[in-house]
Amino acid sequence: MQTRTLGSHGPRVSALGLGCMGMSAFYGAHDDAESIATIHHALERGLTLLDTADMYGPHTNEVLLGKALKGRREQAFVATKFGIVLDPNDPAARGINGRPAYVHAACDASLKRLGIDTIDLYYQHRVDPGVPIEETVGAMAELIAAGKVRYLGLSEASGATLERACTVHPIAALQSEFSLWTRDPQTNGMLAACRKLGVSLVAYSPLGRGFLTGAIRSPDDFDADDYRRGSPRFIGDNFARNLQLVEQVKTLAADKGCSPAQLALAWVLAQGDDVLAIPGTRRRSRLDENLGALDVRLGAAELKAIDAVFPPDAASGSRYVEAGMRMVNA
Repeated sequence: MQTRTLGSHGPRVSALGLGCMGMSAFYGAHDDAESIATIHHALERGLTLLDTADMYGPHTNEVLLGKALKGRREQAFVATKFGIVLDPNDPAARGINGRPAYVHAACDASLKRLGIDTIDLYYQHRVDPGVPIEETVGAMAELIAAGKVRYLGLSEASGATLERACTVHPIAALQSEFSLWTRDPQTNGMLAACRKLGVSLVAYSPLGRGFLTGAIRSPDDFDADDYRRGSPRFIGDNFARNLQLVEQVKTLAADKGCSPAQLALAWVLAQGDDVLAIPGTRRRSRLDENLGALDVRLGAAELKAIDAVFPPDAASGSRYVEAGMRMVNA
């Protein structure tokens, strides 16, 4: 397993992690037994970075991961997140809470669900515009002092917010969507800020929410309750235009002798040793395919060819609906 350092002075973790969200939420039907088997298989293959959040389920994904970690805690580097608050009466409604008292309460609840004593990496899932980032990170730092958390992270924070956060306590990782069809960290200053401050970038949805695998051919491929049915890039003309881009990725992958998913992941990892990726999957077979990306080496000419097919503004449609986009790069 290839490893990378998390932040300037953080631990070594697997370059590819496992995003666990889809095991419990948002992507339709799931099988807990296969999900747990997939987590166990990941640990056996040397993958250490496991990513979840309290709002996945909500809560059930942390419980699932906790079950999978029984007797295996020492093999895993556990990352979870707080801050997105769901309305029990309206599943589509989202709020953000970064108040210090909530930070402490959310951490205690996550520890209980996970069944562990310490969270390895604790992220603020979204920046609360009503609470200065210094106050939120100050509360997160108190969790480290209490032995409940080892390292701190932010998710979808702007470079300016990240810089302010780092004046309070070192931030090991900034999580953001980053892939061939979401190049925002390269264009909005986020990646540059990470490098200035010694913060690793952890790319979520590095496979474009499954689209870059080439396995999705029609919106009808999604379950009725799959949130992608209403996501801008997966509907109408946007879907058709993005599918044409994926066809070109498939051609590039065939020329390289790898799968489209492996090419897409190799591209993310080739963006720098300070970039990690956490593709999500619910099946062992897909996990093994993803790990095959570690054997794919892309030279300068190949990266240039990929960029020609998938420049930063190539994807059609925003990555979230309007309300979701207001919560990113804050």
